[in-house]
Amino acid sequence: MTCDVLDLPACMMDALAQFALSVLNAPIKPFLAALKFLVTTPATLDALHSVWAVMVYVISIFYGLFILVAGFNFIISGTSAERRAQAKAWLQNAILMMLFIQASFLIYQLMAQIAASLTAGVVGMIDPNFFLFTIDDGLSTALQLTFGLFYLVTICITLLAFSINYLLALLGTLFFPFGVFFYFIPPLRDIGKFIMSAVGFVLFLPFFASLIFLGASELIKLDYYSTLKIFFMIGSFWSVNIMMLLLAVLAIVRAVMGLLRTDIARGVLFLKGHFLLGDAPKKPAEPEGREYWSKMRKDYYERR
Repeated sequence: MTCDVLDLPACMMDALAQFALSVLNAPIKPFLAALKFLVTTPATLDALHSVWAVMVYVISIFYGLFILVAGFNFIISGTSAERRAQAKAWLQNAILMMLFIQASFLIYQLMAQIAASLTAGVVGMIDPNFFLFTIDDGLSTALQLTFGLFYLVTICITLLAFSINYLLALLGTLFFPFGVFFYFIPPLRDIGKFIMSAVGFVLFLPFFASLIFLGASELIKLDYYSTLKIFFMIGSFWSVNIMMLLLAVLAIVRAVMGLLRTDIARGVLFLKGHFLLGDAPKKPAEPEGREYWSKMRKDYYERR
């Protein structure tokens, strides 16, 4: 506002209010800047390129083995059309496996760039003042002052959660080739699906979190919800934290269920059950001798 001699008291009050806001927002601005970086910046994957190369080299040892198995099955298949089809499927999986594993770094980098671009586009639509303390009506200002410390703690917890997610996004560079490798092995396909879905979840989680922030920022623009701004600020962060926790638990449960559905796990459980049943005490066999049954009959009639 333009200040002159007549508006000097109002200008002083406005300057004092802006100074108070700057003091209140000063502690949370560094955390918000770090949070924005973790949400909108793609993971720096070049630092792990050498480690990824080592992982791919280890996996490549099995390429020849799969080709030999496919060729051997094709040779001994004879006139069996089913075994020939299985051998061709193994050979096809081996070729696709080699192509996708060698290109896994570029594929993962492209996925990270797409996820970061989508997230940055949504974050750009959010009003920056949504995350900061503002002076609105008296009740809203009082609520923001009352719950300000709790809001700061909530931001720190969310920052920790996204730091873990960012670290997992970096490590996903190393796990993604193994997911592709397991996917093309029929007995281990469920494990491969889980690894690739978990990697995709880690990469695109910030995008879904930004949608929650955008929805909350649009709601407080309504007159009815503007007074409750601090609750929407805290609620949006906790919604993201709870979503991350629930999806992490769901991923763990899905991993266990997927592991139990694999053929290897079924074989292990079968062998375990077989050994347990083998150790169970057996009932003594009933004697079938003629003397035994005649003796029983004699004792029976004597008691009668």
